[in-house]
Amino acid sequence: MIAKYFQFEKLNTNYKSEIIAGFTTFFTMAYIIIVNPKILEIAGIPVGPSMVATIISAFFGTLAMGVYAKRPFAIAPYMGENAFIAFTVVKVLGYSWQTALGAIFLSGVLFTILTLFKIRSWLANGIPESLKIAFAVGIGFFLAFIGLNETGIIALGVPGAPVKVTNLHLSTNLLAIFGLLTISILMIKKVNASILIGIVGTTILGFVFGITPIPENFISMPPDISEIFLQLDIAGAITWGFFAVILTVFVMDFVDTMGTLIGVSYRAGFLDENGNLPEIEKPMLCDSTATIVGALLGTSTTGTFIESAAGIEAGGRSGFTSVVTALLFLAALFFTPILTVVPSYAYGSALIIVGMLMLRPITKLNFDDLTDVIPAFFTIILMSFTYNIGIGMTAGFVLYPIAKLVGGKSNEIHPSMWVLFCVSCLFYVFYPY
Repeated sequence: MIAKYFQFEKLNTNYKSEIIAGFTTFFTMAYIIIVNPKILEIAGIPVGPSMVATIISAFFGTLAMGVYAKRPFAIAPYMGENAFIAFTVVKVLGYSWQTALGAIFLSGVLFTILTLFKIRSWLANGIPESLKIAFAVGIGFFLAFIGLNETGIIALGVPGAPVKVTNLHLSTNLLAIFGLLTISILMIKKVNASILIGIVGTTILGFVFGITPIPENFISMPPDISEIFLQLDIAGAITWGFFAVILTVFVMDFVDTMGTLIGVSYRAGFLDENGNLPEIEKPMLCDSTATIVGALLGTSTTGTFIESAAGIEAGGRSGFTSVVTALLFLAALFFTPILTVVPSYAYGSALIIVGMLMLRPITKLNFDDLTDVIPAFFTIILMSFTYNIGIGMTAGFVLYPIAKLVGGKSNEIHPSMWVLFCVSCLFYVFYPY
């Protein structure tokens, strides 16, 4: 019955592939359980309750994605948005974290309304193929860049050379390289679960050599969430002075979710003959409702994670992958010590490989048409070099109509692109640099 509900036969998948994919997605994004609370702690949100809010929001959103949308995408609090709330909204602008959560709640409600009226899907379906290709490839480079940074292979450099290779003699770097080679060799040999094997194998070696400490406890009770549950300040967020914050939160979530859904779907072959994701309203609705739930629980904006690409590359094709990932998040409430012990040099190696696999769509870009290439190029490079998917996407939305107008190809501009052009321009005007 489960296989029939998730259409295993139609999607040419099975329980084994879906379970492996679910585990792979979870292990590549489990870091969010620790990292998100640590970032939000800067805004004054206590770590323990924040961790519970992170896990429950990820469980809710990912389970909804699996059962309702039937897609192998995982949802959790976004990186980038959490830093924006902590460093910019609270530390720089001086607002309370309760007011920031109110803004997140309002953006989630607005997203839900736009989704129900199919405005978000209309906007998404009007995006040209060249930008969809750019989203997929840009996410690939972004994942690889994140992976290189997480493994420690690259680090901040000096003025004039902003990044540099670190000491490859370090034990963590050697293990990261081991993970890279292991996954690569297993994939060349067409071994199933090669990414998951690489992550787990590298983690175990870290234990063996004493680089990563084995947790003292394997089971723990979750902290009390009452300190932050339903503590959002909606009234405080409905002020003219807070407009720039709401707009920024809205646009960042809007473009991140759209870019991830389209980019990962393009690579996975989920788009139809018109280049659109069928029933895109469903995953978008899961995303927006998860944002509402997350704000009520006490955490930052949630959305579809680019690490979902790891599970898809591992064979995930149906919503059952997301169900497995969601259940692992739920288990993390009680098994946090062991489930969050996977070191960055282990999952970082996997992200580098997944980033490489995301580059394939670039072969479909028409390099003879500069009105397509220029917007796509800046979308790709700005996603990585600004460490922000939203910056890259909005750059593409601004440059595409301009390039087509200059090139005398205004007939190729879908009406929705003008809406995205205006929203993106507003984003750059009001973005709190």
